[in-house]
Parts: sequence; C-alpha cells; structure tokens
Amino acid sequence: MTRDLLAEADEAAERAAKAARVSIRELDSLDELLAAIRVFDSIWVPESGNSSVRLDLLRALTKAGNYASGAYDVGTGALLGACVGFFGPPSHAELHSHIAGVIPAGLGRSIGFALKVHQRAWCLRHDVRVVAWTYDPLIRRNAYFNLVKLGARPVEYLPNFYGAMSDAINGGTETDRMLVHWDLRSGLVADACAGVARPASHAAQLARGAEVALSAAADGWPVIGAGGSVGDGPAARSAFGASASRTVLVGVPVDVEGLRVADPARAAAWRTALREAFAPLMADGARVTGFDRDGWYVVMPGPAGPDEQASRRFG
Repeated sequence: MTRDLLAEADEAAERAAKAARVSIRELDSLDELLAAIRVFDSIWVPESGNSSVRLDLLRALTKAGNYASGAYDVGTGALLGACVGFFGPPSHAELHSHIAGVIPAGLGRSIGFALKVHQRAWCLRHDVRVVAWTYDPLIRRNAYFNLVKLGARPVEYLPNFYGAMSDAINGGTETDRMLVHWDLRSGLVADACAGVARPASHAAQLARGAEVALSAAADGWPVIGAGGSVGDGPAARSAFGASASRTVLVGVPVDVEGLRVADPARAAAWRTALREAFAPLMADGARVTGFDRDGWYVVMPGPAGPDEQASRRFG
C-alpha cells in the first residue's frame, strides 16, 4: 500500500464528510451500536419483534475488528446514517459491506456517499483490496449510486438471495440481488470518490448499435427483447443469444418500490423480466460497464478491462 494512495483516500473521505456536513467515526460502545441498529430499523421497519441486526452480533463483529461506522450531524450530533461490514476469507483481502442506510432527516446531503468513501479509506488502511455488497438491481437510484457515484461493478446476479423479506422496503417479495465488487485501488473508484462520476449514455449506446434486451412498454409493463413477453423463456434466450457480441441495454422501472404497493403484479413482472434478462447474460460472461441516469444498464461481452477486473467470488 503506497502512502500516496492512503493520503488520497483520507483526503477524499474528509472532503465527502465535510460536504455532507457530518462527522464519520467508527462505532464501538453498546450505546453507539444500538443507535446504529435503530437507524437501520427506522429505514427497513422489520416485522414486529425482529431487528435489522442483532445487538449481540454487531458487538461481536466490531470486537473481532470488523467495520462499523456512523455519520453524525456536525451541528446537532444526531446519528443520521450508519454502515456495517465484515471480512471475507483472508486470501481474498475482501470486506463484505452488509448494511448501510441514512434516515430521512439526512437525505439529500450525500451522507451515504460520505459513509462509503470513509469505508474505502478504512479498508485500504486494513489491506483490503475489494469491498463487496449486494443491492436490488430493480431500484434505479441504488443502481446509479453503486455503479456511477461509487464506480462499483456487478460480478454476479443472485436470484432470491435472501429469501422473502417482510419489511417496509422489500414487502415480502423475492430478493433478487446484484453482487458488486468495489476495486478500491482502481482509477475508476478513485475518480468516483473524488467526485468525478462516469455515467453511461443510453442514447450514445443506441447510436453505436446496442440492442435493447429489456424495456418498458407504453403501459409500464416490462417487454423482453424484441417484443418477447415476460416469462417467455425461449424468446428471451433467442434475443439474448443474438447479443453475444453486441452491447446490450437492460432497462428498469422508474419506481419499483412504489409499484410494490400500488401494483404488486406489475412489480413482480419486472422482477421476473430482469431475472430473465440478467441471469443468462452474466452467466455467459457478460459484464455491466455502466448505468444511465434514466434507468439503463449497459452490458458488454468479453473480458473486463483494467478498471473492471473482478473475480466472481462471494466473501
């Protein structure tokens, strides 16, 4: 680990925290850890009697040297967000970032970004090369944050990874997840942490001949490939098979969380459609190289480039 890289990471973390008007520090005491759990529970609102993270487990994780941090408002001292991660196998030099969230009072200040940039600096100091985490690939803002704001890259599509989760965010639906790796030493990630984002362009990719694998119909229902219907496996496989050497665009809805409440059938259709789109593409070695702010994943064939190299492992 070079001194210059550590200094750059620390400076980026300080800038992000200052811009978000928070002080970020590691959590240690029982009171601090309990406050973090309350933050998570207020966001996910788990079923009565349950909690997002058990206090005794979180206490054990931090005692064992794992990562837990909190973002405190510089004016009031209130805890506005928190982040928890644990180490994978030593040979992987990897941290799995398990949960992170910001309460409504802290939204709009880039506190989540500041927490992740702090996590990067902490990890580099602990000889961690890669941070892995999962997110719901249907949620557009999360995809943009992870792939553009942070420069993480998907490595695996995980169908129903956690099983059904009955909380305010997941609503008892299947929990398909995208596993991403965050290569802490890459130029892509360093630039992202310095505030230099690299969004993809759906229009530019179409102009270069990209193929649309999943999009929304006029009525908001998903359309697979060239008119394939949701659940039409052979049609889907035909469309994706033709894309073996072409860039593919995979769209997601504007607000799937709202759909889960207002139109559960349509939300479920989007889950099925995205699974049919992404699972075969990534199983065939395709890589996601970016995300468009308007809700399009850019998926390319072939081996990853220097800033996108990542092994398909789960710590």
